[in-house]
Order: sequence, then C-alpha cells, then structure tokens
Amino acid sequence: MTQTSTQPSPMTSPRPLRVLAAMSGGVDSAVAAARAAEAGHDVTGVHLALSANPQSFRTGARGCCTIEDSRDARRAADVIGIPFYVWDLAERFREDVVEDFIAEYEAGRTPNPCLRCNEKIKFAALLDKALALGFDAVCTGHYATVVLNEDGTRELHRASDMAKDQSYVLGVLDERQLAHAMFPLGDTLTTKDEIRAEAERRGLAVAKKPDSHDICFIADGDTQGFLADRLGKAEGDIVDESGAKIGSHEGAFGFTIGQRKGLRIGHPAADGKPRYVLDISPVNNTVTVGPVEALDVTALGAIKPRWCGTAPVGPGTYTAQLRAHGGETEVTAELVDGVLNVTFAEPVRGVAPGQAIVLYDGTRVVGSATIATTERAAARV
Repeated sequence: MTQTSTQPSPMTSPRPLRVLAAMSGGVDSAVAAARAAEAGHDVTGVHLALSANPQSFRTGARGCCTIEDSRDARRAADVIGIPFYVWDLAERFREDVVEDFIAEYEAGRTPNPCLRCNEKIKFAALLDKALALGFDAVCTGHYATVVLNEDGTRELHRASDMAKDQSYVLGVLDERQLAHAMFPLGDTLTTKDEIRAEAERRGLAVAKKPDSHDICFIADGDTQGFLADRLGKAEGDIVDESGAKIGSHEGAFGFTIGQRKGLRIGHPAADGKPRYVLDISPVNNTVTVGPVEALDVTALGAIKPRWCGTAPVGPGTYTAQLRAHGGETEVTAELVDGVLNVTFAEPVRGVAPGQAIVLYDGTRVVGSATIATTERAAARV
C-alpha cells in the first residue's frame, strides 16, 4: 500500500511551527535547519552534548560529538540567524546507547547504536524535552519522509533518493513521534554534492566537512579494543561445525556473524575455502566458524517490535532491510505473541541476533524489531 497525502507535512504546515533543529555540526543537519527556517518556521538550533568528556570522542571530521562539532553547529546557527543552545544528554546517552552497546556484544549480539540513539535520545529524550518546552517538532538532517494521510495519520517513507535513504535507522519511531518529526531533506531529489553546494550558497562553513561514518563514541574506530577495555580479555576457542578446536581468541565479543577477516585460524579448511563466523556463544566463550553457505538463513524471530503506525494484523508480505546500507529482500511476516516471525523468499546471509529488521510496504516503513533467533537453511553437523 502506498498512500499519498493532500494535506501538508510538518515541513509545509500552513502555520509556522516552533521547531527544535538537532544540529550535529555536519552539513545535513545545518541545511535541514536552514530549510526549516526558510519555510517560515520559528527554529531554534540545539547541539547534543553526548559525552561528559568530549575529548574522549572523535576529533575533526570522523565523529559527530566533539567540541569542534559543537562549534561548527553554533557557527551554522549564527549564519542561519537562529538561536542556539547546547543540551547535555551525556548521562542518558551513556545509559541508553553506550552501555546497551556493550551489554549486547557481551551477550553475543550485534547492536546498531545509531538506531538506538534515534529511539532513545533524538526522538525520546530530546523530543520529550522539546514538547515540554512548547516546541511543535524536532527537525533533523535524516533522509526520510513523513507523509500525512487524509485521515490525520502519519507514515514514514523512504527518502526520494534511495542512495541516501536513512529510513532504516528511523524504523523505531512510532506514530506519536512521527507527528513531531521533520525531515526537510527527505523529499529532495538531490545528490550529496548538491546539498554541499546549497550549504556553500547559504554561507555555511560545514559545506565541505566530510561525513561521519563510524560509531561516534569509539574514539579510534577500534570496536574490538573498545569492548576489550570494558569487558576484559577472555581467551576462548574457535571451533568448526563439528566442535573441533581450530584456533583461539581473546574475547567472543570481538566477532560478528558473517565475519571472514581477522579470525586468526591456524590452518586452512579441508576444502581450502575461507571460513566465516557462524555462531557466537558467550556462555562458553566459543566462536563457531564454517563455510559461507552455512550462513544461509531462511527465517528468523524478532522481539520488541515497534510500529510506525498501527500494528499489522495477521500474516503479510513485505520487503525487509537487515542493515543500514543493505538491500531489500522479500519476506512474509506475522506477529505472534509479541514475536515477529519472518520467513525469507530466498535465503539471506550475515543475519545476526541483535540486529534490527525493518519491514517495508512499498516505500512505507511498517516497523522494526530486534532479531533474537535465526533458522539456517542447512542443519549443522
């Protein structure tokens, strides 16, 4: 089902809205804030201080939570001509994102901290504070679109440009949050170079600032080292599908399902083919590896579903996305006793517990859930 709306989205509201623009210090959020102000809304910029010690986060262009980023956001707000504040959400971020990230890896799962940040920080803690202060909407530089239907309900849709679409990491937003979300970049068919050119035309110094891609709270990009510092090294076995030991590791948390590189296995497989991580068991600190075809997943069970609108009833056919920059795959899905049971039309690989699965109906985001269990195409030996 693909619905279009004859009513205005928050971006084109017939009346000026009080808008809180989350400004990371990057080009996307700066242009989004500028567009919202240009549309006639009463915009206030805010930068989220997410670390009690900003120097511990990345410096320069690699992150989005540094002192430099705060200064870049403030300069952008000055150019746009809007008020600007820095809000300290470091404690909430530490509890809801960083500690969750560590706990998930410790449990042998693979979390998505950006998705968790959108759920718990930008559209929970930040939005709640904004509403309490009388703001109507929170504006971000995400590439996605909110559609307002004739019956007053809202839907989240993919961005006009699939190459920039970020609806996957927004799949945790419910209808109440969508009612107060503004994504000025989502319905614009422009390249990133054109966004940068627009920023330059507007006099925004962040026009040439590189994008951040990695996890903002891991200063050097070394996820394994970050986890080892907090969880401690714990030697364990790397085994094949038969359970035979073929190597060792310093912590099962340093591996993800589908990983090929960095296994440090002492001898090649009998067939000479590369091996991949098939399973991570924190209980006995064991990592199981095997051939790539053993990664084929035909079905999964996902928990903690969140719906971008009314929850679907009964089985349905959808497309699903399993990672932020992944493609779509056809599935059938049904919610049974709080568990989203998903069956793939064709086997998929690299599916790990802890990841989010986001369901789509055309361009519409139906909702998301956290993968808890998977079923493999072939039973293990």
